[in-house]
Amino acid sequence: MVSGKLKVLAVAAAVTVGLAACGADDAPSSSSDKAAGAGAPAATAYGAPGPANTTAAVVEERSTGERRTVDQAISTFAVDVDTASYGFAKRQLLAGQRPAANTIRPEEFVNSFRQGYRAPSGNGFAVNADGVRLPGTHRGADETARLLRIGLQTSAAPSGERRDAQLTFVVDVSGSMAEAGKLDLVQHGLHTLVDQLRSTDSVAIVAYSDNADVLRPMTAVRDRGALHTAIDRLRIAGSTNLEAGLFKGYDIARNAFRTDATNRVILLSDGLPNVGSTDATSLVREVQEAAAKQITMMGVGVGSDYGDKFMEQLADKGDGYVVYVSERDEAARIFVEQLPAALSVRALDAKAQVEFNSQTVLSYRLIGYDNRTLSASQFRDDHVDGGEVGPGHAVTALYALHLRPGAEGHLADVRVRWLDPRTKEATEILQPVAVSAVDGDLTVANVPLRVCYVAAYLAEVLRSSQYGSEVRLPDLLSLVQAARRNSDDPQVAELERVVEAAVKLYS
Repeated sequence: MVSGKLKVLAVAAAVTVGLAACGADDAPSSSSDKAAGAGAPAATAYGAPGPANTTAAVVEERSTGERRTVDQAISTFAVDVDTASYGFAKRQLLAGQRPAANTIRPEEFVNSFRQGYRAPSGNGFAVNADGVRLPGTHRGADETARLLRIGLQTSAAPSGERRDAQLTFVVDVSGSMAEAGKLDLVQHGLHTLVDQLRSTDSVAIVAYSDNADVLRPMTAVRDRGALHTAIDRLRIAGSTNLEAGLFKGYDIARNAFRTDATNRVILLSDGLPNVGSTDATSLVREVQEAAAKQITMMGVGVGSDYGDKFMEQLADKGDGYVVYVSERDEAARIFVEQLPAALSVRALDAKAQVEFNSQTVLSYRLIGYDNRTLSASQFRDDHVDGGEVGPGHAVTALYALHLRPGAEGHLADVRVRWLDPRTKEATEILQPVAVSAVDGDLTVANVPLRVCYVAAYLAEVLRSSQYGSEVRLPDLLSLVQAARRNSDDPQVAELERVVEAAVKLYS
């Protein structure tokens, strides 16, 4: 166990598409990592909901607890671009409710915000590295504590570059979707999307409740009227047989599969099945098999009652990701900007590996990615599932570091590995990072870096993490208020409102 003296403070590492391979295949596996040293016993987090919520979160978190570099210098994980955890928590907090600790995933909080990373000049990825000292308000912070951010950015797709899309929408119309902000929001988003897809794209629509019904077989978008009519036919009825809906959706996707197109199943649901298979195990198998055949998945979650874990498992195993929608403006952004951007893919099975220099880094902690950690040997194993990243995407991972006293020179190497979506050929890149990159002052750092810190530690508080006790919510609020004054990004203003709500609920 790492001593209390070494208790890790915050470091943020941002990673887009996959971070590449490192040659240390003799490092411990993720399962042995969990046994090897997860961090100190759980402390009561500032404003934590209580012991019942704390236990599960802390146990899961220890899979990515603090590590001494002399014992294990390498951190490996599959890249994840999900953002649903933040979207769902935001809705609950703004409605005056505390989110359950086990629905909070820090990496999804951080990945919900624009970072402004430098883009690559070609089709590869740009690596951006910076960092800061922790603020004086961070409890236990000393001169060795740092926040590191390593950002990978894919290039945006030129207009007209993407392949045609074959999209199968699987829509939950069960009784639980009757709540305002569920089916009505889905229909609004679908109408918006159909209007801005290309005429050469194709769409199918499946509705499920007790059973699954095909409201529209795969139809070219040039026949928009037929698709809008099918969307209007979505009506609430019956129980939630998600298994039937998903299986029917994949049947349609397989039968309409085009080798020259992006083939994707998009599940729109509150993720609360109560008929057929109600756990993710058998459904995950179906999703994995389809993903192996190049039919990927995306999840769009809705509703105040929401099966977060269920939707996350399905998307992670289906070479896709999950987002959460709670209001019309957000639906327009996701269906008009985010979903169309996801129709092209820059990288498949993207993985990240960070190797810290034990001569300059005493200890480190990956913040979040609890269910995405890999062994070092899995990094170059291209049969091991990684993340899928589209054009113009960025992914942020967070690390907490302690430097050795007087450290200077080389801090770490960041490697990224991914497969070309068309040729399946692997590519790796390497970016060294210097100690001098993490010497800045957080309070005057660029706005996205300050937002990274606030979002990450807000999540630590909400999930009752032992690391949440290192910060106070009013201090996070002051930091995000200052960031908002220096930015016209509406997402920063939104984060300010979210932290304000958390201060009221957890004080």
